[in-house]
Amino acid sequence: MCGIAGLIHRGKSSDVGSELQSMLQALKHRGPDSTGYALYAENDGQNFIMRFKVGENVGEGSTSVNEDESVYDERKKLVDKKLSVLGATVVKEDKLTPYSFRYEIKIDIDLMEFSKAIESINNVEILSIGKSLELVKDLGDATVVSERYGLHKIKGTHGIGHARMATESGVDIKSAHPFWGYPFSDVSVVHNGQLTNYWNNRRALENKGMRFMSECDSELIAVFLAEKMRNGATLEQGMKESLTGLDGVFTYFVATKDSLGMAKDTMAAKPLVLYESDELVAMGSEEIAIRSILPQEIDTYDPFDGEVKVWQI
Repeated sequence: MCGIAGLIHRGKSSDVGSELQSMLQALKHRGPDSTGYALYAENDGQNFIMRFKVGENVGEGSTSVNEDESVYDERKKLVDKKLSVLGATVVKEDKLTPYSFRYEIKIDIDLMEFSKAIESINNVEILSIGKSLELVKDLGDATVVSERYGLHKIKGTHGIGHARMATESGVDIKSAHPFWGYPFSDVSVVHNGQLTNYWNNRRALENKGMRFMSECDSELIAVFLAEKMRNGATLEQGMKESLTGLDGVFTYFVATKDSLGMAKDTMAAKPLVLYESDELVAMGSEEIAIRSILPQEIDTYDPFDGEVKVWQI
């Protein structure tokens, strides 16, 4: 089932963390297992923000194995050592949970090479790298996750999010959305639907050197788009190619540092409601998500089948 939401303020910043929390909480009934946010925040753009995890949240319904917190500390030390070897400077570090960290770093290295080196450490996963992207996902509903990470305090221009009902893979962080568009900075994807050619596409992309961190079919969209952009396609071109390259029923949102896009498959089986004005674009799996931040009388519409749209800040 799942629920997705996204919004973009064109020309100004807003309380995007609080707004996306309201939208996702309104969609809680569509997915109680985990919630994820990709927020594009007011950062100075001088350093890369790397969010990573060294273990899993072991909550009710989780299939993860409980680990002692000292194990997480040892993995974090290995990350620090690897960063030093790579010549990265850690400007700031925050321990958000026993298993989740946020680093601001200075690096002068190809992002794919950098990411592979960090993730060569067992059980370490980079959730995202970017100059403005703040990607967080964890077990719990929108309010629980927001309060755990202080996301309601984040101001920015746009964001996408996901309320997940686990159907194709486990209840854990690695299977939660959003997915980072590895190896690119500031690219994130959320998806509602089911892809029927997941394994064929995955094998083909892995043979090209692309990275998968879960067995969630939705991750395929992020990897598919990343591979297209890696070979010179624009984001919009990659999204249009996904309509024929991906089989199944799907609606997905993708965000970059300065844009927000949506794509709907040619059968248009998965719901999407959209509101658009000169100042704001808001969309979600149900109108209730949009109404949570725009309670006044508004006009909304359903995008057509096979439609791709991209909005700029």
